[in-house]
Amino acid sequence: VQLVESGGGTVQAGGSLRLSCVASGFSFDDYIIGWFRQAPGKEREGVSCRSTNGTLRYGDSVKGRFTISTDNARNTVYLQMNSLKPEDTAVYYCGADIIDICGLGYFGQYFGSWGQGTQVTVSS
Repeated sequence: VQLVESGGGTVQAGGSLRLSCVASGFSFDDYIIGWFRQAPGKEREGVSCRSTNGTLRYGDSVKGRFTISTDNARNTVYLQMNSLKPEDTAVYYCGADIIDICGLGYFGQYFGSWGQGTQVTVSS
């Protein structure tokens, strides 16, 4: 399993960013795919998760603002982030797992594989 994120950067509050993650070594039909983030001094926080049956889940703090999508032909998962807030500042990781952890309470802590991360900074 390999995951390579891109698309992070610095944006003003209220702005938008789209993160991309190119996956290899597995199929979205067999693995769940999603995003989690980690800010300095804080625990991993689940952002979004897509089960193998297509069910989507979002963390409470990003519901209505972030959208996860996949392009199976490109083996790529995206995270569209709108209405960004300073508290969204973190390193964002793309994660995958063969076990469906999307329904777990703190799903952000259970991804078995993840990429190198991409920094997102939201200025006020």
